[in-house]
Parts: sequence; C-alpha cells; structure tokens
Amino acid sequence: MRAMSVVLVLLSTALLAGCPKTTTTKPEGAGAGGTSGAGTSGYQGNGAGSGQQLTAEQLALKEVQQAGSVIYFDYDKAEIRPEYTSVIAAHAKYLNGNANRKARLEGHTDERGSREYNIGLGERRAQAVRRALMLQGVPEAQLATVSYGEERPAVDGHDEAAYSKNRRVEIAYGQ
Repeated sequence: MRAMSVVLVLLSTALLAGCPKTTTTKPEGAGAGGTSGAGTSGYQGNGAGSGQQLTAEQLALKEVQQAGSVIYFDYDKAEIRPEYTSVIAAHAKYLNGNANRKARLEGHTDERGSREYNIGLGERRAQAVRRALMLQGVPEAQLATVSYGEERPAVDGHDEAAYSKNRRVEIAYGQ
C-alpha cells in the first residue's frame, strides 16, 4: 500500500509538471458570483517560471501532496494530534472538490499488544480520521476504512523510533 501511495504521488507530480496550459473553469460548488475561478485566480504554478495557472483541482491536489498522507498517533491512542489538523483540512478540501474521488483510510499500529487488540486500535484510528473528514463536509460515500493492525509496519525495528512511525493512518486514493 505504501508503494502504491508513493507511485500515486509521483504520477500526480509528473502529471502536474507536464500539463499543457488549460483554461480555468468555474469549480463545482462555486457560488453564483464566483466567475473569477475562485481559489485559483492569480496563483502561478510552482514559481518555476511556467506561467501556467493551476485549476482548482490541481491546486487542491498540490496542497494534499504538500500536507502529506500520513497521520501519526500517540501510543495506545486514537485521538488526532493538533499538528495534523492541516493535513485533515487539505484532504477534506480535495475530497469536497472532487466528488468522484474516494479515499481509503488505513489504520496501523506498532507491534505491541495482541493481534486482535491492534486490529481494533487501527480501526479506531481510521474511524477518528473519517469523523474528522466528515466534520469538514466530506460525504461518507467517499470514505472507506480498513485496519491492518501491526501487519504492515512502515519501519522495521523494536524501539520507540520504529514504533512511532508505525502508529499511523495512511490516506490512500482510488477512483
């Protein structure tokens, strides 16, 4: 799954870098007075002198890529730490602007605890992220949760440095 997320990010970056100039259309959900391409007017690429304006979808995707797709948790906790509110907000903005996109919230734990307990904890973590996204307007139909517990560690090791990287929810996109 992690490899799939990396490939998705790389493909998205390549797509954005190679996009020909497109006309900016009014984003879905923009109000009646939003004829200026709300949220995109005046935004110029990545500063590389491309002169291309990004569409609302491309801008939201860029924000998601910059925010990251992993939310880390404290030991034996399923509460989202305050430093991840911007990550949640970026993904909510992207999903709200792209009704055809679906996100899979993958809950993970470190290796401590029984397999059954860790599956439950991973699910509670994924559900916490789901609730946070829904509070920001993301429809339930765009979200799915899965818990892998301790089965898919991000980092091998038996110390706190490894454990802290394994206590996470990864946000993965599909169609």
